[in-house]
Amino acid sequence: MDTIWSPMLEIGAGPKYLALARALRDAIRTGELDKGAKLPPVRDLAYRLNMTPGTVARAYQIVTQEGLLEATVGRGTFVALQEPRLGPRQPIYSDRLQSKAAHVVDLQSPQLPDVGQPAIFSQILTKQSQNINRDWLDYTTQAAEAPLRASVIQWLSSRILGPADADDVMLTLGGQNSLTLVMNCCLRGDRPVVLTEELAYPGFSYAARLSRAEVVGVEMDVEGILPEALEATCKRYGPQILCLTPEIQNPTTARMSLQRRHAVTDIARRFDLQIIEDDCYVPRQTNLPSLRALAPERTWFLGSLSKSISPALRFGYVICPTGMGETGRLTAQHSFFALPLSLTSFVQELFVSGAAEQIFGRVQGAIDQRVQLVVNRVGSYDLRWQAGMPFAFVHLPQGWRASSFARAAEDAGVLIRSADQYALVHGRAPNAVRLAMACDHPLEDFDGALVTLAGLLARPPSDMGV
Repeated sequence: MDTIWSPMLEIGAGPKYLALARALRDAIRTGELDKGAKLPPVRDLAYRLNMTPGTVARAYQIVTQEGLLEATVGRGTFVALQEPRLGPRQPIYSDRLQSKAAHVVDLQSPQLPDVGQPAIFSQILTKQSQNINRDWLDYTTQAAEAPLRASVIQWLSSRILGPADADDVMLTLGGQNSLTLVMNCCLRGDRPVVLTEELAYPGFSYAARLSRAEVVGVEMDVEGILPEALEATCKRYGPQILCLTPEIQNPTTARMSLQRRHAVTDIARRFDLQIIEDDCYVPRQTNLPSLRALAPERTWFLGSLSKSISPALRFGYVICPTGMGETGRLTAQHSFFALPLSLTSFVQELFVSGAAEQIFGRVQGAIDQRVQLVVNRVGSYDLRWQAGMPFAFVHLPQGWRASSFARAAEDAGVLIRSADQYALVHGRAPNAVRLAMACDHPLEDFDGALVTLAGLLARPPSDMGV
């Protein structure tokens, strides 16, 4: 039997779906709705509350995502029998040791090559150990970080960023930390909305959910996010942040044209959207202006050294919107005070010595070698790629589904990611897979894995009698 439940909603308390979500939480936590109780069907409750069914369904979805409700296809929505587990529920990065031990070639996540980083790092650490002084006994100040912030601007000197200097820089503990800090700066209200591309780096969703935000995907094409879809989504949801990867979209490798960049930033202005521009995967040089150059008053340009030097450093940066650098740094300070002096002095030496540029050039060369192998082995299929970029995207031929292809590849000793791993819970995904340039595997093993994948692509299940 459905529970006969009709809450009294607060008048003028913002969007109706948020008011209903608050009422659901309160009823569950006070015991008005018992554990296991079945909620009214969406249409019934919508009729009682004089709402649209979509409004009720959205409130149900929000509270279900929080773990307070459970939805079962064909049966309905129930109050969860167990208390929701607090905190994140899945890792962002998984241990790769098991696949190595099993002699599996893991092409799920890009891995940097060893181009001499350990020896260079050892030299810098040795030099650093000889210069430890009284500064190591106190908190790091913004003034002390200023030279490193200036070095970040110099590191990005080939990019078109618009007006930017050291005062606009916030230093962070890697790209994922940057996402969380920017969302802490920008999000407000009980249940804010963050937009991403319909296929996107899952870290966007992880950071948004940590900030109690709802994540909504926006339709894409071969250039990335569609302006008309973005405008319609803004009108429907009233979002506060738009997360984008305009230079190399992860996972599709799409690159946004200048015309599209102008259209997206114009919509962001009209709907007062803050833009997070993820630049972690990007060539050192590009002839197109960044979104921050086109909308410097609202774009947070995120980058790190994880994809170019080493992810072990956990060093990232944000070029904040014009005039927001102090706000960004204060947000970081309230989160972790400051980066460790050991890290900031190490990275500064990487920059000023030229070692960072040297390492990055070698890394790009090693990645390009593997990209060429991918093009040679599977380029006859619908392959999307960019030079120097550590992953490629393959639309599968007729007869294959992404999930079954990934399972067949795993059975053959190759791990890959299907496109649906980048889609939101109720999002759509193309019939495609992503191949990472895993430079931690020997070149011959990497090439052998590509030969295996090419063989599978040439023999879909319909031809194999499966």
